[in-house]
Amino acid sequence: MTAFPAAAWSEGRNPCILSGAEFAGTEGQERMRMVNVLNITRLRPRERAMIEGVDAAVRLVDAGGWFDGEMRATWPAYAVARYLGRDANGAGTREERDRLLAEAEVIIGTFPFPLDLRARSPRLKWFHQRPAGASNLVVGDLWGSDVVVTTSRGFGNTLAMAEYALAGILHFAKGLHRAGIDRDAKAFDARAYRPLQLEGKSACVVGAGGIGVDVGRLCAAFGMRVVGTRRQPHPGEALPAGFAEIGDPGDLDRFLTQSDFVVICCQWTPETTRLFNRDRFAAMKPDSVLVNVARGEIVDEDALAEALERGHLRGAALDVYVGEFERTPPPRLWSNPRVLITPHTSAVTDVDRHRAIEVFCENLRAYLAGRPLHNVIDWERGY
Repeated sequence: MTAFPAAAWSEGRNPCILSGAEFAGTEGQERMRMVNVLNITRLRPRERAMIEGVDAAVRLVDAGGWFDGEMRATWPAYAVARYLGRDANGAGTREERDRLLAEAEVIIGTFPFPLDLRARSPRLKWFHQRPAGASNLVVGDLWGSDVVVTTSRGFGNTLAMAEYALAGILHFAKGLHRAGIDRDAKAFDARAYRPLQLEGKSACVVGAGGIGVDVGRLCAAFGMRVVGTRRQPHPGEALPAGFAEIGDPGDLDRFLTQSDFVVICCQWTPETTRLFNRDRFAAMKPDSVLVNVARGEIVDEDALAEALERGHLRGAALDVYVGEFERTPPPRLWSNPRVLITPHTSAVTDVDRHRAIEVFCENLRAYLAGRPLHNVIDWERGY
């Protein structure tokens, strides 16, 4: 185990620790090739031990928090306030951080991240993003580059997000949004609640992947008929638990006319940008509910506001919105009592089931063995 430069110690900062064994024989004998893995997220001790235990050829450099100052200076203030702690100002000098990037073959990152990561990492071959979504990377120079980039798609807190979706469904199905209106009016309008029974209703899951499968299972447990879409369905395979049907994107309009609740779980790509536009909202069943736990850009927010204002939709629960990393939600939606907006917290829970480091370690073993990696982003597809 080797300590980072003495300057880091003398200034009272946490040093960057280089760990992992390096086998060497007698003097002059060839050493095994080491793979420099740079971590720029915050790792728990257990996660660090998992990475170090993959192979003796792995040299892990833990620089969690070292780049926070750079991100504070380059990312929008709103994103900084949301994702970085008040005292997160980074560590080391620019020269030291440049050297860490220059020596890295593999980097583990999260959101936010250094926007010029590719330009400063000439030896970089593989970047792993801890979040499940790929669209977080669009603004940086990694997107579309020659670097292999993987995500934790399918290994996140999918159950927590599914529970959020169900909470959004229940919030509007039981008319709970009316309670705030009545509180402000200091009078009850009991007839305005119009509670719905979930059993016997229909739910459509747009993007029946890791999150969507959990959403479907929970909706089915409440007695709902569940249908869903996938970019590429697998005919002949058994349907996920709780699903009555899974179709391709061309089946979406048919499903919308039948569904009391619609939950968006798909990736944001060029194909799904404003997937929910005026025509799609018009196709939705009257008095239905929309839940979005994916990305705000999948929804035409003006069209959504119009559908709500004319009473076509019962309500919308949104954990995401366009520009969520830069500003507060659009007033037209945020001020509407038929809209519930939260700050991208659907995956947050007291029980951490996120397996980002597990999938990274599986991929690291494959990388060392020369096998294909799991969850590689297809730049043309968008995830």
